[in-house]
Amino acid sequence: MYQIEKEKVLIITNHSYMLWRFRKELITALMEDHQVVLSMPFVGHEDDFREMGVKCIETKIDRRGINPRTDLHLMASYDRILRQEKPDMVITYSIKPNIYAGILCMFRNIPYYANVQGLGTAFQKKGLSQFVALLYKVAFFKVNKVFFENKRNAEEFSRRHIISGKKQKVLHGAGINLEHYGYEPYPSHETIHFLYLGRIMKEKGMDELLSAVNRLRQEGENFVLDIVGFFEDAYEKQISELEQEKIAVFYGFQENPKPYYAVSDCVVLPSYHEGMSNVLLEAAATGRPLITTNIPGCREVVEQGKTGILVQAKSSESLYKGMKKFLHLPHKKREVMGKLGREKMEKEFRKEEVVEETMQAMGL
Repeated sequence: MYQIEKEKVLIITNHSYMLWRFRKELITALMEDHQVVLSMPFVGHEDDFREMGVKCIETKIDRRGINPRTDLHLMASYDRILRQEKPDMVITYSIKPNIYAGILCMFRNIPYYANVQGLGTAFQKKGLSQFVALLYKVAFFKVNKVFFENKRNAEEFSRRHIISGKKQKVLHGAGINLEHYGYEPYPSHETIHFLYLGRIMKEKGMDELLSAVNRLRQEGENFVLDIVGFFEDAYEKQISELEQEKIAVFYGFQENPKPYYAVSDCVVLPSYHEGMSNVLLEAAATGRPLITTNIPGCREVVEQGKTGILVQAKSSESLYKGMKKFLHLPHKKREVMGKLGREKMEKEFRKEEVVEETMQAMGL
């Protein structure tokens, strides 16, 4: 019997581990009616994708900075993959796939959809931001739709005349799988456990966090800072010193963050910029109060004073005050904040709703 071949969707991203953690539900939905091919660096879970029946193509990417030689090689790799796979549609995640694969799709007349998961460092530096904006404008000239994780980032692309509003779609980030991240009973610690989970780097607010922690300890506050993540900048010495002083405990990178959310009293993320923080979504779904910066991609997750505390970005003083305030909240108040955070996730950030919105916006 003749079988109609399914249309092919090529997904291009810069990190297989992150794709698995935050987009596997979307990929599962796509696979119902499409062939799915992934192009990405192999940094974990590529075998899990293969077990799902997804073809995986290893594509190395220099994720940090712009290097003409390596980026031209990357663009050549994307061109080769497009010629070989002949996809009916392309979906891209992160800046280099968005730009380089987007330009190639434009010239090859392949329908493509891009995901801007935050503005990142490139938009923080004046000269570089103008160059990146120009590249985005070229890459998105024929894009079908661009997905954003917060409204402010979408507005920034409109303000810079990169893309019109009619081609934008703002989602609630990647959403949160509320079955996978179930509510956990709030702990009863004598010593408050703050949790920082993420890359250990300046742009995540590490300078401000370490400053606030040192000041609180000097004042005799009773707490410990649990740190889960891997080093990207030079903070190893400082964190080692905090461990020796029994102020912090460093657990390194952990594949499964759920146990660390469960034993925490509060999750702290003093980031400078985010698309939509998955750490905050996961922590809130677990039922944990949040202390984070009042920036796009973080403030959408928090209701000030109800589910957490918003502080000023790049301000160790503001973070110190927020953490000190939390330390002196009654246990019941902290527990209620966590429960209200869970309710917010149930109302606004359900993974299945984000997947459905994404599919509809792509006409699938």
